Amino acid sequence: MGEMNRSSLPDRAEVEARAAVLLEALPYIREFRGATVVVKYGGAAMSRPELKASFARDIALLKFVGLNPVVVHGGGPDISAYSQRLGLDVNFVDGLRVTDEPTMELVNMVLIGKVNKEIVAHLDVAGAKAVGLSGYDGGMIRARKATSGTADLGFVGEVDEIHPEILERLDEFVPVVASVGVDADGQSYNINADTVAGALAAALGARRVIFLTDVEGVYHDIGDPGSLIARCALADVEALLESGAVDAGMIPKLTAVRTAIRGGVEAAQIVDGRVPHSVIMELFTEQGLGTMVTAE
Repeated sequence: MGEMNRSSLPDRAEVEARAAVLLEALPYIREFRGATVVVKYGGAAMSRPELKASFARDIALLKFVGLNPVVVHGGGPDISAYSQRLGLDVNFVDGLRVTDEPTMELVNMVLIGKVNKEIVAHLDVAGAKAVGLSGYDGGMIRARKATSGTADLGFVGEVDEIHPEILERLDEFVPVVASVGVDADGQSYNINADTVAGALAAALGARRVIFLTDVEGVYHDIGDPGSLIARCALADVEALLESGAVDAGMIPKLTAVRTAIRGGVEAAQIVDGRVPHSVIMELFTEQGLGTMVTAE
């Protein structure tokens, strides 16, 4: 082998900077080794090609260094796009998609047949062995019909029970879970992916649950970037929810955070998925990126 061209080597400062990053991550890698981390995947991180690749490498890295990542996803934009192409109505009530029988059939096809398998493929490219699942598999997500005031949302569901046994038998694989559940009669329901992630994290006894979103985190004042909350307790989240001073899109995430923390999850983190490698930056650096919520 010819001698390496020394001029192509990075300079000393760059090498030291890279080493510093690895050294900062080391204690966190040691701390979380063997821990289950549930990651709700959505927003820009799920739609931009460079962020899809970044996310897949993050999840692969978590698996390679000894964590047990579980990915939960929805797919609202894809469902809306295919609904329009097929001439189906697209209606929302309180942020929830009104889901009639044809739309529920489409949800199954898009979430399980398309989006889920695309995520599995990206993880495979990143070197992680992944398995695509939904609430049907192993009776994992038992659902019940959701309500919103007097509106009939159709086949929109809430989580009734989580049976995570199938996930606990997939040690070598990264489970990728589509947010569809089924009731005792076999009727399928479209469930908010944040809701599923929070409930699944609690049922698995996860150390952390991470919600990727399209904002930096939770704010004291809506629209004021300077009011970002870096860390808070569950009581603060509950106060925010009761006050109504929360952006509508953040309500399902904060509700899911509450479910997870009350279910014994050590911490929930709401992270800006528009930032490349936001998952490992949140878990493996001292400063982190978004908002961390703990029990106290």
